[in-house]
Amino acid sequence: MDLQANGSLLGQIIRPLKRVGLYVPGGKAAYPSSVLMNAIPAIVAGVPEIAMVTPPATAGEAGINPHILVAAAEAGVKEIYRVGGAQAVAALAYGTESIPPVDKIVGPGNIYVALAKRFVFGVVDIDMIAGPTDIVVLADEHADPEYIAADLLAQAEHDEMSPSILVTPSEELAESVRLELWRQLDVLPKKAIAAVSTATKGAILLVDSLDEGVDVVNRLAPEHCELLVQEPFNLLPRIENAGAIFLGAYSTEPVGDYFAGPNHVLPTNGTARFSSPLNVDDFLKKSSVIHYSKEALLANGEMIMTLARNEGLEGHARAVEVRLKKEGKLK
Repeated sequence: MDLQANGSLLGQIIRPLKRVGLYVPGGKAAYPSSVLMNAIPAIVAGVPEIAMVTPPATAGEAGINPHILVAAAEAGVKEIYRVGGAQAVAALAYGTESIPPVDKIVGPGNIYVALAKRFVFGVVDIDMIAGPTDIVVLADEHADPEYIAADLLAQAEHDEMSPSILVTPSEELAESVRLELWRQLDVLPKKAIAAVSTATKGAILLVDSLDEGVDVVNRLAPEHCELLVQEPFNLLPRIENAGAIFLGAYSTEPVGDYFAGPNHVLPTNGTARFSSPLNVDDFLKKSSVIHYSKEALLANGEMIMTLARNEGLEGHARAVEVRLKKEGKLK
């Protein structure tokens, strides 16, 4: 709050959202890490009611994946519903006989979940339209092709639609990575998924220089950007569009997914141009507070009336005018 010299008080009240819904995927794989990444910021923000929805476990089981349940218990989420897909998003947004509606829905899902979140936006708030996950690696001739190939495949195994892209000025490195990709892919457990995404969404882009590579990265605005160059901190200030930036050979993307600390719920599909990672602020709302003193209104009222009448809103002007007249400021 800011108490001004004329007696006016201006400021904000910041409160946590009352009730939030967490969507946790459970189709092609289970993601207990997503439980933590979505729940912990909400809890830190002080959200009193957190409802989690997740599909029944894969492989024909009737229950919920036990790793997801353990993560929910560790995070303190006690309200859990065994439902997934677009219908789970609808249940959270509109409510059902057994699921009370929420104020905001967060968490990633497949294309049906993403489109459902887009559809209900306005009825509730959402975090972002997430997915599929993507990565861009900017590398120079000093980078290790084995590391690069492994990091690209780490994203490619998520989904057939996941882009994994190398940008480099080194033709020799590009060829080494290409060969290493196929070698590692051949023994990857999720080869079927990664092979499709690598062939259809993957790319190796040759550029004339690292400067041009930076321009390409900013244009792509990736969810994950790895800087596998000799001096990554020198390039860091120039990476303007990226959900998360990983610096150096040992900052592989899975470190951010699971352990480093910053949230792994990130803007995808180029939306890092205008979006941010999920964070505590996403679970807070703000109300403006205005206490205008008589002194302030008498000093500024005529200017307020002028602005209102320029917009053709005479009623607005008169709401101020009646007060100025009663105080003897106007005849």
